Amino acid sequence: MMIEDEINSILDRVTRHQHTEADIVSLRQLLNDLAQLGKNIVNIGQVHGGEFQIGDRTYYGTDAETIKAAVREILPEIINSIGIEKSFPQNPQRDYKSNLSSQASSQNVLLINNLKTQLPPTTKTFEFAVLTIDAQGREKRTSKQAEYFIETLSNGIGLEMVYIPSGKFTMGASREEESSQEDERPQHIVNIKSFFIGRYPITQAQWRVVANIPQMNHYLEPEPSYFKGDNLPVERVSWYHAQEFCQRLSHETGRKYRLPTEAEWEYACRARTSTPFHFGKTITTNLVNYCAQSNNINDIYRQQTTEVGSFPANNFGLCDMHGLVWEWCEDYEHEDYIDAPSDGSGWINDGNEEYRILRGGSWDSSLNLCRSASRFSGNPSVPKKEVGFRVVFSET
Repeated sequence: MMIEDEINSILDRVTRHQHTEADIVSLRQLLNDLAQLGKNIVNIGQVHGGEFQIGDRTYYGTDAETIKAAVREILPEIINSIGIEKSFPQNPQRDYKSNLSSQASSQNVLLINNLKTQLPPTTKTFEFAVLTIDAQGREKRTSKQAEYFIETLSNGIGLEMVYIPSGKFTMGASREEESSQEDERPQHIVNIKSFFIGRYPITQAQWRVVANIPQMNHYLEPEPSYFKGDNLPVERVSWYHAQEFCQRLSHETGRKYRLPTEAEWEYACRARTSTPFHFGKTITTNLVNYCAQSNNINDIYRQQTTEVGSFPANNFGLCDMHGLVWEWCEDYEHEDYIDAPSDGSGWINDGNEEYRILRGGSWDSSLNLCRSASRFSGNPSVPKKEVGFRVVFSET
């Protein structure tokens, strides 16, 4: 078997998450041989003390993760040096659940976990309960299913990414919606392409892992949050911090992670509902962590964040879309929806670039600010203890 075929065989197992540490060790040796064929453009050689060297870089510890990280850095250069074609199957209607064809994976697809290339995720199904409230305040629970994949970070920490199917919806609020504002109008139809979004806001444990990945453009404080707890949402992160997180995560995983656009966020929040909240026309503090301003003795003002996933999900399986923390979006601030994009893309022109959109309300927000259509904005440089974010992954 030729070296290229052996590498393809190993990488095929990697894309299916069926590889072993022995595969990674073999891959290192094969790439060493391949690099030599490539006129020594990349040199891989063992050095003393259990270290190994690639070019002029020395890596300490030859565990599988270290080797994979090194391979990720050198593989594109090796491929270019010997003229191996690297491509993906071209099918615009591809289902996320489909696997790579055997022909593609054995002949012209060179993929590895953590390459700087988007890998089609393998999804699984999870079940969850959805709670809605009718006009009389009666609760109804139903069982739903959704697709997702887990992006493994490290130390047993993963990022659950839920599949959001394509569709169209009416964005914004009507004049009849109680507490609605003029910046939520005019209502307009938006067509959304499918994407994956975090099941929960980014947690402090997830943030800490990514904050320890080498810096791209901005320094990330490993423990920025005012309220401390691994499963609490990270807060006191600016829009630029959130962007840096996405860049590091993308570099590490090979998938292009980013903040949701404002349209994607509202579509994901509504989850095919048209009421002010995905629960119905109202919410209670039993369903959402927010600052209740009513005379209801059963309402609780928690005055801080709560663990992600503490409250029921919406029809897409997403938790904490109302309350908990405000969530950064890609978009610039705009005073209304006149000339807003109708394709779900980020609105990053003709607006106030000194401010970025925030959605969802927080633990310190009143009920009206937690509505699906409610819009807010913030200085992208200023972190606050009410503000966090969740991430999106899509093919485009």
